[in-house]
Amino acid sequence: MESTLGLEIIEVVEQAAIASARWMGKGEKDIADEVAVEAMRERMNKIHMRGKIVIGEGERDDAPMLYIGEEVGVCTQPNADEVCNPDELIEIDIAVDPCEGTNLCAYGQPGSMAVLAISEKGGLFAAPDFYMNKLAAPPAAKGKVDITKSATENLKILSECLDRAIDELVVVVMKRSRHDDLIKEIRDAGARVRLISDGDVSAAISCGFSGTNTHALMGIGAAPEGVISAAAMRCLGGHFQGQLIYDPAIVKTGLIGESKEANLARLNEMGITDPDKIYSAEELACGETVLFAGCGITPGLLMNGVRFFKGGARTQTLVISNQSKTARFVDTIHMAENPSYVSLK
Repeated sequence: MESTLGLEIIEVVEQAAIASARWMGKGEKDIADEVAVEAMRERMNKIHMRGKIVIGEGERDDAPMLYIGEEVGVCTQPNADEVCNPDELIEIDIAVDPCEGTNLCAYGQPGSMAVLAISEKGGLFAAPDFYMNKLAAPPAAKGKVDITKSATENLKILSECLDRAIDELVVVVMKRSRHDDLIKEIRDAGARVRLISDGDVSAAISCGFSGTNTHALMGIGAAPEGVISAAAMRCLGGHFQGQLIYDPAIVKTGLIGESKEANLARLNEMGITDPDKIYSAEELACGETVLFAGCGITPGLLMNGVRFFKGGARTQTLVISNQSKTARFVDTIHMAENPSYVSLK
C-alpha cells in the first residue's frame, strides 16, 4: 500500500493544505474548510483505488463535505469497469480532516494541518461524531501510563519513564471549561500546561517525537480526530488511548444527539455494544498496514505552514508508516505554470 499510494496520498494533503492556506488569516473558517475538502476530494478521485471514507466531515448522505460512507478513487467512478482490473484493485478505508484546526487557519494561529490516515478495508475504527477522552504519551511510556489513572499518577509514571522531573513535563490540554479540574490537577502535581484552542491531532503526534517539548496530551476532544491521532501514534510506537464520551452533560456542546440515551442507542446501532470501552492505538487503527499523512497549513511544532511565492508554493508534509517503520518529512515546491522564479525560502 505504501509503495503504491504513498506519493499520491502526500499530494492529497498537500493540495488540501494549499487550498486552505489561501484563506489563512481571513476569518473565514467555513470557507477554509470547504476549499480543503474539495481539493482533497478532487485529488483522491484521481488515484487508482476504491476508497471509502470511514471518518469524515459528516454522517449524512447529503453532507456537503467528505461524508462518512462516501466512496472515492478512480475505481468508484461511473466508468470504473473500463479502467479498473478487479485483480489489482486496492480497497482502503480513509479517515480525513481536510483542515484540522479551522479556527487556527482562519485566525492565522499555529498548528492547523490537512491530515488523513489510511489502512486496508476494515483497518480503521469507524468512530461516531462524538467526543473522546484521550491520553497520548511518548513511546517510552507506552503501556505504562493509563487513561484510567489520575493525571497525578500518570505524571509520576511519565517522570520515571522519561527520566525527567515532573516540573520539566509539559502536558497539552484543550482550553475548555470541562478541563478546569484537570488543568488544576496537572499544575498542582507540578507539571506545566500548554493550553490549545483547537487542533489536538498535532499535539498528540508531537508526543511521539522527542524534542517537541510535548510529553502528554490529556483531556476530551473530538472522537474522529482521535482515530487519526491513534493511527499516527501506532506507526510511531507511541502511547494512545481513547474512550468515547456519549453523555452531552460532560461536554455540554457539540455532540450529535440530544440525550445520553439516544447516543447510547446510536452506538448500539453502529455495533458498539460496550460504550465505555477504552481503545488502544492498535484497536483504533487495527489494520495490518497503516499510513498517516499531514501537511502543515499554518506553522506548527512538527511542520512549517504553506509558504507562497510568486512562482508557486512550498509545503512540508509528515508521512508515517508502520509498514516501512519510517517518519518522513517531505519538503515540496509546487511550481506554477511558467514560473518567473522558484523560491527556496
